[in-house]
Amino acid sequence: MRATELPAPARAKVMALPPRRLVILGATGSIGGSTAEVIAGAPGLFEVEAVVGGRDGQALARRAIALGAKFAALADPAGYRALAEALGSTGIEAAAGPAAVVEAALRPADMVVAAITGAAGVEPTHAAVAAGRCVALANKECLVCAGGPFMRTVARSGALLLPMDSEHNAIFQALGGTHHRGGLEKMILTASGGPFRTWSAAAIAAATPAQALAHPNWVMGAKVTVDSAGLMNKGLELIEAHYLFGIAAEQLDVLVHPQSIVHGLISFADGAVIAGLARPDMKVPIAYCLGFPNRVATSVRRLDLAEIGTLTFEKPDLARFPALGAAIAALRAGGGLPTVLNAANEIAVERFLAGRIGFHDIARSVMAMCEAAQADGTAKEPATVADALAVDHITRERTRALLA
Repeated sequence: MRATELPAPARAKVMALPPRRLVILGATGSIGGSTAEVIAGAPGLFEVEAVVGGRDGQALARRAIALGAKFAALADPAGYRALAEALGSTGIEAAAGPAAVVEAALRPADMVVAAITGAAGVEPTHAAVAAGRCVALANKECLVCAGGPFMRTVARSGALLLPMDSEHNAIFQALGGTHHRGGLEKMILTASGGPFRTWSAAAIAAATPAQALAHPNWVMGAKVTVDSAGLMNKGLELIEAHYLFGIAAEQLDVLVHPQSIVHGLISFADGAVIAGLARPDMKVPIAYCLGFPNRVATSVRRLDLAEIGTLTFEKPDLARFPALGAAIAALRAGGGLPTVLNAANEIAVERFLAGRIGFHDIARSVMAMCEAAQADGTAKEPATVADALAVDHITRERTRALLA
């Protein structure tokens, strides 16, 4: 069930009396860190059942101890020894490997925070929705990589998806938590424009990883920050919004808004526009999801529009930012093309961060893989999440070969 299709019985499902029990997938990433801050600022409201990290055992152990988790799992078994030793005699159970991550996702809890970056987060998040859990979704790849089958599982299981990305959360709040779509014309996601907003195409093409990682407004993980620099992140968010809100591709749009104060807008047939505003701080959407349908107070600096003075907006330049155009084309083509787009992009960004390809080679690689998938039938609609992950695997291997 989509968050915006929430009848009263489903609302009651997420209104458990405090403390609300949480599982945090991606506990050591930027979203995990902000989630921990929200929890620490609301004593007595939450308790943590399980935390999941990638490969840093010591970092996950510190987070597990600080949050009082009962179970801690690493995706990479190579980090298990460090995790187990760091947890020592704390009584927190340690585990590692893909099965352990899925086990964490299925631990008894009122809400699962899905914040593992990339396609690696699809399987455990899908396991949680298949079990009918309430999921605060910060992993956009679940819907970009496997949107159709993923949402069919949500509908079948009665799971509840709450959007945790700032843009989708702003749209959700602007909708008022209702499924009512009467007169809705368009949903608009905003993009800061990243560090290259005013750069020439030639300068962007020559950009270094350090320059791409210098985001002017947000503190995020490396992969997401590079995606933001090329506006690919906004393209992925359009695909996510298509599935999350059940809205047609033609009704989705992007505006570049360098102040990052307005995060999403909805326009209606009568000319009205409703926008979601907040400072660029992930604790705002995280707190909204954790407390939903109530609100949890945070220490986020309050928005003062008089102090800010001016909000500006502009159309994205698809010539300078071809990655966004590639994502829009994949969204409109549908089928398995978003799966291909996402997988190729993850590998290309990885190579860029390693200094092995140029910045514009990211978009070029993605477009080449999309064209190849359309030509040989790889881009057909995946029937299941497993099918989508198989296409993801094939595309990764092809992209690695292309960029070897």
